[in-house]
Amino acid sequence: MPTDLTPVDESLAEALSAERERQRETLTLIASENHASEAVLRAQGSVLTNNYAEGRPGERYYAGCTHADEVEWLARERAKRLFDTVHANVQPHSGTQANLAAYEALLEPGDSILSLELTSGGHLSHGHDATAVATHYEVEHYHVEPETGRLDYEAVAERARETNPDLLVSGYSAYPRRVDWERMQAIAEGVDAVHVADIAHLTGLVAADIYPSPVGVADVVTCSTHKTIRSGRGGAIMASEEYAAAVDRAVFPGLQGGPLLHNVAGKAAGFYEALQPEFEAYASQTVENATALGEHLDGRGFDLVSGGTDVHFVLVDFQQSHPDLTGQRAEDILEDAGIVCNKSAVPGDPRKSTVTSGVRLGTPAITTRGFDADATRRLADAIADVLDSPEDESVRADASGTVADLCTEFPVYE
Repeated sequence: MPTDLTPVDESLAEALSAERERQRETLTLIASENHASEAVLRAQGSVLTNNYAEGRPGERYYAGCTHADEVEWLARERAKRLFDTVHANVQPHSGTQANLAAYEALLEPGDSILSLELTSGGHLSHGHDATAVATHYEVEHYHVEPETGRLDYEAVAERARETNPDLLVSGYSAYPRRVDWERMQAIAEGVDAVHVADIAHLTGLVAADIYPSPVGVADVVTCSTHKTIRSGRGGAIMASEEYAAAVDRAVFPGLQGGPLLHNVAGKAAGFYEALQPEFEAYASQTVENATALGEHLDGRGFDLVSGGTDVHFVLVDFQQSHPDLTGQRAEDILEDAGIVCNKSAVPGDPRKSTVTSGVRLGTPAITTRGFDADATRRLADAIADVLDSPEDESVRADASGTVADLCTEFPVYE
């Protein structure tokens, strides 16, 4: 772990130590979180935090970038290998920044975007009213089918013909099924739109080749670099030669100044790990664990959006099975038991986004701990027990004991 800060800042050292203990003593089911390796943590805590390096390797606006160039080159080339792409930009500070850069590269102010609506599983950066995306572009939405929780591609195509967007967004934040990238590309081409595929949640699954890749199908692919792939926190963009220069200009100088080189180093470290044979086994186990989690919760009487999952999380909908239970209440009582997850809107959700009618439960972090399907089922029983008896503190105490046992059996950051 990074150098002890106690001699210079006891308050900060205590907060960081407490956070490390929290991660060790609780189970993270937030689908967008993971446990980075010691190598990634050390890379992100490196002296590269001191460097400015505006520009790209070999074309910097500052001196002293020889080694920074090498680090960024490593991250970029490893991304190209992982995703079989001709061009990768690893400078975006986040997946949202990657999306904004894609829009900047491909659109003019006032152009139109068609994306999945938030309660259907879309992301804020795909054009929610509260974001800068909606300020700069005209945004329309498509939806999943409320009865099935799945995309109806004919309905998406019809919506595209109705709205005639300049850009179509696919890839989602809370859609637990496979996306037909070729179908979405055909829909975009049918209305003469460009197609951006956002694989922020799927990055590791795509890199491990256990989920179909949109690279080479969509015009531009954006991603996060820390969720299912466990590399340095940030974003990346993959593009064809046709759009590579525009994407690079949109990242710098369009939206960012100097890249966060310590994070780029973390990306390089994590991408190296993802290129190793054992990463495929990790990604496969992550999906297997999510499937086991969903099947066990289904067996306990919980409704799953779309009926299950093809990815690293399940989306639990309380509207029918537990109508008085909100996502916020579920999040709170599970955290009391040491199970950390996040509330989530579900299709047709009548509750506001700060309350919601569901939770999203992800398996990347527990799989990093070493969980298999059997351990995940033990955890699923603890989750179901707590949610079935939200006012029973003794049930929560029993679940806390299960969590403690699992944390001991599958430790992290020893």
